Amino acid sequence: MAEQEHPSTITIGVAGGSGAGKSTVARVILDRIGADKIAYVPHDSYYRDLSSLPREQRALINFDHPDSLDSELFIEHVRQLQRYEPIDIPVYDFSTHTRTSEVRVVQPHRIILVEGILIFAEASLRELFDVRIFVETDDDVRLIRRLQRDIAERGRTIDSVINQWMQTVRPMHLEFVEPSKRYAHVIVPEGGLNQVAMEMIIARIQALRGAQNSLQEER
Repeated sequence: MAEQEHPSTITIGVAGGSGAGKSTVARVILDRIGADKIAYVPHDSYYRDLSSLPREQRALINFDHPDSLDSELFIEHVRQLQRYEPIDIPVYDFSTHTRTSEVRVVQPHRIILVEGILIFAEASLRELFDVRIFVETDDDVRLIRRLQRDIAERGRTIDSVINQWMQTVRPMHLEFVEPSKRYAHVIVPEGGLNQVAMEMIIARIQALRGAQNSLQEER
């Protein structure tokens, strides 16, 4: 029996600094295109497991450096989705800096949506994406959002969040994240709150879907 032929996938990357609003942009795309039509992959699910280290040493790791992420597994998983194969995304516990024993199964869809601060920082990651979106937000706004998120969702203290921001988040942003903006196809100020930019992005995604549908029908 001949293998079923699938239409080409459309892989979208949403990058930007910590607290820039990447998740809001991703949610708008998921809501407008349809979450049931998209394979959603957050890059920060791929932080390396630090369970072999004493707990006090785990917090000293530079989580904003590319080496802190298992990008080899991440690339393999995106490639699998592009071949219409399901993947098992690791479930990461940010309060303990370890991977849990659970995984999240993501089924393949024609549209693959990836979000992460460092996904444009390395050529091996950039080449995965057909559409590259960079979310740009002022540093003070990003810090406030980071404080709110890490205290509410990740069990951190105000002092620990600020110390991490000054020691690793801000320096790594300047070294890796901000320079990666040059590789974006679209730069979105204010993230998902920028309605004009989001309308243009949604229209572009729908146009890509329509163009590839036409090509598929001609074959």
